Amino acid sequence: MTETNPKREARPAAQSARPRRRDIAITTGLAAAVMGVLTAAGALDLWSFIGAIAALGALAFVYYLTAQSAVDARVEHLADAGPEAGERAQPGQSEAPDPAAELMLARLPTPVLLIGPGGRIEQVNPAARVFLGLGAEGGLLSTTLRQPRVLEAVSACLRGERGAMVEYATLAPLESHVRAVIEPIRFADGGALPWRAMVVLVDETSSKRAERMRADFLANASHELRTPLASLSGFIETLRGPARDDRQAQARFLSIMHDQTERMRRLIDDLLSLSRVEMNEHMPPSGSTNLAVLAGEVSRALAPVAEARSVALKVEHADADATVAGDKDQLYEVLENLVQNAVKYSADGGAVTISVHGALGRDAAEHPDMRLHPKAARVTLAAPAFDSRMRYGVVRVRDEGVGVERRYLPRLAERFFRVGGQKSGPSAGTGLGLAIVKHIVARHRGGFSVESAPGAGSLFTVFFPLAEALSAQRQSPPDATEPPASQPAAPEDGAAAE
Repeated sequence: MTETNPKREARPAAQSARPRRRDIAITTGLAAAVMGVLTAAGALDLWSFIGAIAALGALAFVYYLTAQSAVDARVEHLADAGPEAGERAQPGQSEAPDPAAELMLARLPTPVLLIGPGGRIEQVNPAARVFLGLGAEGGLLSTTLRQPRVLEAVSACLRGERGAMVEYATLAPLESHVRAVIEPIRFADGGALPWRAMVVLVDETSSKRAERMRADFLANASHELRTPLASLSGFIETLRGPARDDRQAQARFLSIMHDQTERMRRLIDDLLSLSRVEMNEHMPPSGSTNLAVLAGEVSRALAPVAEARSVALKVEHADADATVAGDKDQLYEVLENLVQNAVKYSADGGAVTISVHGALGRDAAEHPDMRLHPKAARVTLAAPAFDSRMRYGVVRVRDEGVGVERRYLPRLAERFFRVGGQKSGPSAGTGLGLAIVKHIVARHRGGFSVESAPGAGSLFTVFFPLAEALSAQRQSPPDATEPPASQPAAPEDGAAAE
């Protein structure tokens, strides 16, 4: 068996630090040439030139000896530490995990994953676990993040190739835009050195939504504000001209101008509210709210509006256990929009009923026990991902108004959609209320459905995950046998099976 020389094996590890005689000689020669030119030009005399050359040669010789001694000391150190130290010193490899680094990774708000051979998730920080909805076990990356370009980049890194940056977008269950940075990493594992891939996920949904929000706001505001602004301009010209001395015409025109101004104010408020909701739609809310208490607050706040129309406003079946995970202000806005619409479109002397239920499953929350009318149609405008273990708090708002035809139900949550096409008048809405409701419900991972029939009124249902059930779901992954997230359903007529 051939014996190995530790110093001979350790010397290549320090080869990059070895001073080269040729480089030192070239540098010294260039300096001597420069001083020779200066001497020929008369800038230096002969004795100064000789002294400078001697000093330069001495400095070069001292530098060579000092650098060579440092290299020899490095070689001796590597030889004493053994071949393992040389392997750890090679670029592209990492030493044993540092507890401080692991703590920093755990506190990092950016999702970070470590992918090992075979595409298996070996390590993940809490931010990535929440972002991807991972359970206790990481599993395979291909079953968690189904993005072909990301998986291809990870496979390339596992083969030791260069990293990449991939941008991708998802539309279900919520729209999101993510930039994934994938880089190769190598660890020393018992002599074998397999490549790993580090995946960093940067959520850019907020910036993308902000860009689109600015464009949408300008387009919507310019379109919807054009009509009231044109009306105001016409009335002002009339008041300045033919109606200058007509007191009765002035009072009538000023009243119309006030209504148009109020409509513009409502429109701007609703546009800003919708923009704020869309901006944070991809971020689950924190906190908890009792829907029964919230329904009582909304009922008391809108009681004067209902009394002005002689509409009876009452709360029934207020389940005290309907505590859901959500933002109180946004959930209040949901109930306020639904109750306000119900009062607005109810006939004078009618009734609006608010009912609150807790701990219902997905089907029971989405579909009431009794139909509003034998010929009523029902459509789901927003729905959460199906989970048989999840329980929901439910609010149903029923009115006795004119109802909505079946063909209009799928469009109720569209921006600026009005069933009657009314765009002016003191009681006209902006067409944004139900769009705001849909986006808030989507942010809270809840559901939104409507059932209506002409002449029989309408029944709006919103439901949100109970705080306790949502906490239990986050601690354990969903069953693999569960169906995918439900999409908004087509309208159902009275004869359709549910």
